[in-house]
Amino acid sequence: MKSKIGVYICHCGGNISDYVDVNKVREAVKDIDGVEISLDTMFACADSSQTQIANDISEKKLDGLVVASCSPKLHYPTFSAVAERGGLNKYNYVHANIREQVSWAHSDDKPGATEKAIKIVKAAIARVKESVSLEPIEIKAEKSIAVLGAGVAGMRAAKELADLGMQVYLIEREHFVGGRISQLDYLCGADETGKELVTQLYEKIHEHPNVTLFTGAEVIKKGGSIGNFKIKVKITPRYINDTCNKEELLKAIEVCPVEVDDDFNFNITKRKAIYRNYDSEYPQKPTIDNKNCTRCGECEKVCSSIDFSQKEEILDLTVGSILAATGFDPYQPKENEFGWGIENVVTLPQFRRIINMCDDKLVYQGKEIKNIAYIYCVGSRQVDGDNKYCSRYCCTATLYTSILTHKKYKGIKSFHFNRGIRTYGKQEVIYDEASQLGDIFLQSYEYDPATVEENGDKTTVKIKDILTGGQELEVDADLVVLVTGMEPRNDCSIGDVLKIPKGRDRFYNEIHMKLRPVETVIDG
Repeated sequence: MKSKIGVYICHCGGNISDYVDVNKVREAVKDIDGVEISLDTMFACADSSQTQIANDISEKKLDGLVVASCSPKLHYPTFSAVAERGGLNKYNYVHANIREQVSWAHSDDKPGATEKAIKIVKAAIARVKESVSLEPIEIKAEKSIAVLGAGVAGMRAAKELADLGMQVYLIEREHFVGGRISQLDYLCGADETGKELVTQLYEKIHEHPNVTLFTGAEVIKKGGSIGNFKIKVKITPRYINDTCNKEELLKAIEVCPVEVDDDFNFNITKRKAIYRNYDSEYPQKPTIDNKNCTRCGECEKVCSSIDFSQKEEILDLTVGSILAATGFDPYQPKENEFGWGIENVVTLPQFRRIINMCDDKLVYQGKEIKNIAYIYCVGSRQVDGDNKYCSRYCCTATLYTSILTHKKYKGIKSFHFNRGIRTYGKQEVIYDEASQLGDIFLQSYEYDPATVEENGDKTTVKIKDILTGGQELEVDADLVVLVTGMEPRNDCSIGDVLKIPKGRDRFYNEIHMKLRPVETVIDG
């Protein structure tokens, strides 16, 4: 039975103390038998508070510790470590959650919340009295990791983990690596293209003895726990064997009669059922689109590398940890949303592909483009839709795109219909550069966005502009570019397989946005 217990109650900067009478809680428990110290603190997790608690444990020889604060998922490890620094076995520490379970749940009833907090802290004291010192056990952990997604983030993570001596299984659902970055030409803040960056990373992982790459692969089942995860990986065949002849494969692509929308170019062009997105793509073997291939046999007539006998494989892997780098999808506008469906209305990702495909003149649908209207926050900061969040990259991406068009083509005029430009930190210099190039910025009211109307060969964008005191202005544009935000992958079930919880925005939920931003509640 513990006889010298320290009790510390956190205000959490008002998150708790605005709804719970912290002083009353402290007074209610200070005279309980065995309580040596009963204190309140503004931020228990602050370095100064942690130092005070550790010193109290050491100086007063405390044999039990209770901290009443926020969720144990967030700070149980913090105060366990504080207990050990003070010389107390961490299993003699009990965490009382009076934020999520009390102040946030009962913000409309301060007296009731205070009474509940008192009961929770008393229960924690009763529990710590009966606690027993324990020693941690060690489990054998596999020195391997599965990295899901071979975009830039996944490849870079795979390379760095492999450098640390880990065996890395890099699992990419598509048949080619690179993800979204390979769809971009020049990158903001870099002197290279997306394809060049992908090439550099691919060469590093391809040469690394600790990295095994699987393309056309998807995790379909997960079992086990941290240090010993068992995963099943389904590998879809390319239908092209390893002895492929480049000239024959190019001929096979040429003779293929099937044409489908090219999702690499965001459906503004067509591709064949046997395809490669671009010449230097990795791995350099083309693949056959099984969903659209008719098995007509034309490719087999000119290419001996075609092998339709290949079957799906199921691979069993055991790994110590799993890293999810599964990427995002650009928002897909709804019909008539900011003119979506009109011939010369495109999304920003589509526009980047158009720029990439044009040489001396910026041309779309056979017409030269001079006046460009960018409409911001399409699919982000939605008033009526589900995506209330700011995607945080669209403003910068749009301004950089506008600068690219000025540098590559002459006589371009750019109009930015926005709801407040958000170029974070040093990215403000991009906004300044676009302004100096003559770009015009028009800002709409929150609940009165710009409208798009078809007007013969041109498209008219109308706005009630805050910056001119609410004047109604309109611009005739050759091309309207919808600045679409990011969404979680619509066709990605990996979150369900891994049982990763998702937030209100449908992205994976981190433990804490600031303190543990890349960890999930699933250990490992």
